[in-house]
Amino acid sequence: MNHPPPHPAVSPGARIAALARDDKWFLGGLDGVVWAPPFPRWLHRPGFWDSVHVLQHEVRPGFSVALVHRNGLENPLHGATPGPRGRGSTPRRWQPGQLDATWSDERGVLVEERRRVLPGGILESSWQVSGALEGYLVGFTAQPADATEGAGPTAGGVGWTRAVSDRRGQELVLRMELTGSVSPAWTGIAASEGRGEPEWRHSPFAEGRVAAPGPSDATEAGSVPGAAPNPDSDPDARRSGWIWIAVALPLAGIGDDDPPTIRLTLRPEGARPRRAASTSPYSAWESFFGGFPHFKCGDPCLERYFDYRIYGLGLNRIEGRWGPIRHPAIAEGPEYFHVPITYSAQCHMMEMRWSGSGSEAWGSLLNFVDNRKPDGSFHGRLYPERLEGTDFYHANWGDALLAVDDMQPDGVALARCYEGLSRYARWLTAARDPEGSGMFTVTNHFETGQEYMSRYMAVDEEADVAGWRPGLRLKGIDVTVYAHQLFRALGSVARRLERPGDEAEWRELADRSWEAIDERMWSAEARLFTDVDGGSGERTGVKAAVGFYPLLTGRVRGARLDALLDHLEDPGTFGTPFPLPSSSVDDPRFSAEGIWRGKRRNCPWNGRVWPMTTSHVIEGLLRCWRGGSERAGSLAADMLIRFARMMFTDGDLARPNCFEHYNPYTGRACHFRGIDDYQHSWILDLTARGFAGLHVDASGIEVRPLPDGPPRVSLGPVIARGRALRVEVEPGRVSVAIDGERYGGPRGEPLRVPWVP
Repeated sequence: MNHPPPHPAVSPGARIAALARDDKWFLGGLDGVVWAPPFPRWLHRPGFWDSVHVLQHEVRPGFSVALVHRNGLENPLHGATPGPRGRGSTPRRWQPGQLDATWSDERGVLVEERRRVLPGGILESSWQVSGALEGYLVGFTAQPADATEGAGPTAGGVGWTRAVSDRRGQELVLRMELTGSVSPAWTGIAASEGRGEPEWRHSPFAEGRVAAPGPSDATEAGSVPGAAPNPDSDPDARRSGWIWIAVALPLAGIGDDDPPTIRLTLRPEGARPRRAASTSPYSAWESFFGGFPHFKCGDPCLERYFDYRIYGLGLNRIEGRWGPIRHPAIAEGPEYFHVPITYSAQCHMMEMRWSGSGSEAWGSLLNFVDNRKPDGSFHGRLYPERLEGTDFYHANWGDALLAVDDMQPDGVALARCYEGLSRYARWLTAARDPEGSGMFTVTNHFETGQEYMSRYMAVDEEADVAGWRPGLRLKGIDVTVYAHQLFRALGSVARRLERPGDEAEWRELADRSWEAIDERMWSAEARLFTDVDGGSGERTGVKAAVGFYPLLTGRVRGARLDALLDHLEDPGTFGTPFPLPSSSVDDPRFSAEGIWRGKRRNCPWNGRVWPMTTSHVIEGLLRCWRGGSERAGSLAADMLIRFARMMFTDGDLARPNCFEHYNPYTGRACHFRGIDDYQHSWILDLTARGFAGLHVDASGIEVRPLPDGPPRVSLGPVIARGRALRVEVEPGRVSVAIDGERYGGPRGEPLRVPWVP
């Protein structure tokens, strides 16, 4: 029988270019340094003046760029598109890895700027300039004097040391350097009071005599003739104000093939410098995209969001070279979320297993295993300097561990994770269920990652004002399911590691937890699983989205499963247009707008849609469908499509997003937070397994796409367990190629193919 050929391969570069848009600016070097200011003030100026983050540490300003005549006066740059009063707007074109802008000088000459953040903490502004321009391309910055030390000339520009502190007061010392792509005509260092803004006319160099010095002058003085003295020679000048730094590149003699470039490098003090990234078309971003399969289904929303998700993972990628962060991993998001965090690490493990190497998937757990506390618990966050004030969050480690091992097995990593998670599980049992109830205690409303909900107020009316203090006694349905899944996973791994004593221990704990979930946490009145008051032992009856989490166990069947599915379809509880509200619509504290006690909160869970929770519930439905529930499968497909539709600003397919939370009726994101590209879900993984139907484990593969999904889907190449897989889904048939060998079968039946040695 002849089968249609698979969709032609699409290059990583083409996939990146297809994401281009004119309303975005986030840039990252795939290593822990990002330029993603949520509310930028200076996009209308060249360069990177708005804040950059080195992991969770904010560094501002960065630098700006000016065209400067030989007499020191600026050749002002304006937007190239005509605007009011003769001043134009600046056309911008963004795609993952670069931001292009078009400028016009005072004579209407067009110049092009390309901004990139390169691996190694390099912020780069590269220019295509006309031969008609004369003078200098000047990179300049103003660093706060009270945090800047040792500013002085270097071989290619000016270097200095800068101390920055995060929101908790933890300090990171950086070595910073402003350089150019060619030997500078001159460099400048000057102390100044006044405003530190990216306006050349405000800089002290605009007052100096900037007649071009000879090479010997530049080398000997290291500064602009006539400018203010080096601040290190004048201690009084350092006590307040700014240290202005400039590096000027000559425009004369620069051809189109050698565009002048200004770079600001930021690296932790003492870290080994890294070579500048190649400017080859096959960039680090193309390499990152190339590690993921291409998804095609004819639905532009699903296709575009699949690749947009890859971008988000790349933006938040962290190289394993930051103190205790020794393995590559994914940060939760930009700004102060730009560190590994336990609550979201489970999501990153699910998604990064689709990258061929699997290194970030394993690393997202290994970093926490390697830095576990003496009692066996995990830090909630990992910082590059020291592990203090790291909080604690519960997470579904068991499912994530098995998911990564299914697709990207690593025996050494698995054994290390087993040891670390075994200690964690024993801590969890001793600290959070000392009475042996099988249910696990939440001690404050932050550690679940889900604050401001009625579920906590049911046992403590002051739960929302107690902060991180461990006073709450709530047996949480979510953390109990997490514990159950962890015990099951550890039992499975113990069997493989031939540890029968351990296997029996974990099986007993898993059975005890399931018995508690099944008998003590099901509320017949709410027709949902609910939390239990740790003091009275009574069910709270509060309907929250975490009440669906037992679906993850695959053990909810019959009337109870039907009741849960009814809720997901009922607009009076959880069946809102965009799935699904974190608290039931009939909750007395429900608010689609996130209002809690009369105030709109940053992180409210009393009705907003959180992609994290939606991922959990769709995951549970997917498992129930594979276990035999056709209704669960149809609902999973429907919810996944509506989930993806929600992740576009105003429904515009050119503007995908990923914010923390959304309105369940309008789908509007929390734009007021500014935290876009927040990796708190696993929609890429759900799309690949749901609509392409690809499931991989140690025994082989299964292709079984969800009912009511797109009629035609292709996915590949997927690198899993050292094999290259390609899946094709058609209206009546599915097929899979394993290292080029094709297998097929009818769409309505699971296609199972065992591994062939």
